[in-house]
Amino acid sequence: MVTYSKNVFIPVTNMCRNHCGYCGFRRSPDDPQAYIMQPARIEEILKSGVQSGCTEALFTFGERPDEDAGYLRRLKAIGYNRTMDYLLDLCRMAIKMGLLPHCNPGVLSYAELALLKPLNASMGLMLETTAHLQAHEDSPGKVPEKRIESIANAGKLKIPFTTGLLVGIGETEDDRIKSLELIARLHRKYGHIQEVIIQNFTPKPGTAMEHHPPPKTYEMIRTVDLAREILPDDVAVQVPPNLISPGMLIKHGATDLGGISPVTIDHINPEHEWPAVEQLEQKVGMDVVLRERLPIYPHYIKQGWFSEDIRFLIQHLSSDDGYRKPGKWRS
Repeated sequence: MVTYSKNVFIPVTNMCRNHCGYCGFRRSPDDPQAYIMQPARIEEILKSGVQSGCTEALFTFGERPDEDAGYLRRLKAIGYNRTMDYLLDLCRMAIKMGLLPHCNPGVLSYAELALLKPLNASMGLMLETTAHLQAHEDSPGKVPEKRIESIANAGKLKIPFTTGLLVGIGETEDDRIKSLELIARLHRKYGHIQEVIIQNFTPKPGTAMEHHPPPKTYEMIRTVDLAREILPDDVAVQVPPNLISPGMLIKHGATDLGGISPVTIDHINPEHEWPAVEQLEQKVGMDVVLRERLPIYPHYIKQGWFSEDIRFLIQHLSSDDGYRKPGKWRS
């Protein structure tokens, strides 16, 4: 069986303190293309998601944009002094409308994670790599130790968590092994890693790494093999079906295809469209059962790793076995 979820992808802001060599998403506050999404626009997207049968509201951010005064001026214009307060209100909006939040706002402190926990079905932060790379030299939030601390804090708080590797940004296979081993250790200690994404780097025009070659297919197969070998059995190996053909990777141990949106694009990789569910069925092969899940995996539902704030919604959206209940939730 291979799983996926249906979501709406909401990039709340593209302003970010990091300057990653491969990122085409980030904008500085003085860039004409920089934005903070307005609450009314986000409400429209959430409504479309509910109408399309989605279960997940994926909120992504540039990391710690509050460090820039230009960003804060824009934030105050919509009535907020802190991004965290805005994000908490967006989570409440999503829940009220019938979608389970999954926040991925970058590196967070223990206290920040604790604030978000009651309003999130799960959360995420890509480890990317434990190696110190040139691609991250001007990115304070990509210091591996900071990301590891944030992932560990999520474990201490019992937040079902997504992390992953970005393959092909200058790391070696040895680095990938070390990264997977570290994730495995964190999961054995805290039990909170529900999935590990094995994502292939794709070069973006206008970035420092636009001419850097993406990883070869055999490297992706090898990394999925390593992930399945190193990670505990209860951790799903996820591959993004809009960036790489999933069929061959499923044969090597991939078990999840992540969030698929019938409403929104992949704002981080806008040149790569989401496949429709019908296309997914073709991509995975006739011998593979494709099943929809929620943003929180079934075993975490059974263990009660969620708050009272979202209990009613999880119960309405999930079947007795923890997977997606047929039909649509109506708010």
